[in-house]
Amino acid sequence: MVHGTHNAEADERNANIKIFINGELLARDDAKISVFDSGYLVGDGIWEALRLHNDKLVFLDLHLNRMWEAAASVGMKLPFTKEELTEMLWTTIKANDMHDNVHVRTMITRGIKKTPSQDPRLTISGPNVVIIAEHKKASKESQEKGITLFTSTIRRGSPDYLDPRLNCHSKLHEVQALVQAIEAGADEALMLDANGFVSTCNATNFFIIKNNEVWTSTGQYCMNGITRAKVIEACEKNNIVCRQKNFSLYDVYGADEAFVTGTFGGLTPVTKIDGRVIGSQNYGDFTRKLSGLYHDLIEEEINK
Repeated sequence: MVHGTHNAEADERNANIKIFINGELLARDDAKISVFDSGYLVGDGIWEALRLHNDKLVFLDLHLNRMWEAAASVGMKLPFTKEELTEMLWTTIKANDMHDNVHVRTMITRGIKKTPSQDPRLTISGPNVVIIAEHKKASKESQEKGITLFTSTIRRGSPDYLDPRLNCHSKLHEVQALVQAIEAGADEALMLDANGFVSTCNATNFFIIKNNEVWTSTGQYCMNGITRAKVIEACEKNNIVCRQKNFSLYDVYGADEAFVTGTFGGLTPVTKIDGRVIGSQNYGDFTRKLSGLYHDLIEEEINK
């Protein structure tokens, strides 16, 4: 059975969702895109994932800002505004009669190519926009159980060739890292940076707790995680020491607790890394406290 940070409770409603593709709403089985799409051909696309809580897209402005930064980074001109994309999101959500515990993934590729090629000048359409909204409630059982990690030999990219902050469709190196972890018997992969320091995981950001301090990487080689930023904000608001610093596996193996962060799962505890037990509980008290503080920020956002 697959176990990891994206474990969700089964929901039969997802069999009948409508998917948004370039202004059309299509049944799940009919939602298709051309094999000449840039994302399919060369991974030329960007994406964002959001959560819908109590009829509110949480931290929407931060996600939109990150998407527009990604588009600028790859030289993709978006022919719509943030407000217009927001309307597309709500069109999809309303068409599926969704209100809570929903995961919304927006994918934008450069468009359809005239022929298989990397060259953006051979794109013959505008960007393709796909929005998939699913009923996805994080599995409480999985969160309480925690996950195990394996340190991959695949390093996080240096900013001078593929900046880890970019949410792009080119994820093969992360898939390779995850495959290594799975073959080693772990749930997900821990990844080091170009200098051998702990960076992030294949799909989430990584934290440890040592001596009542929260540690995470410098941010130079890790994903530009919004949940990561919110955990750091929660620490600052509650006078919890949070250090963004270089640290190694030496520090990780001796940590009191460890956890990962992501839009879908929030904070998920880590129980083992490379076969070594971390801490004395599956779900440590400090991690549980931070998870509560993070959810307080979500409630603040909902009640704005």
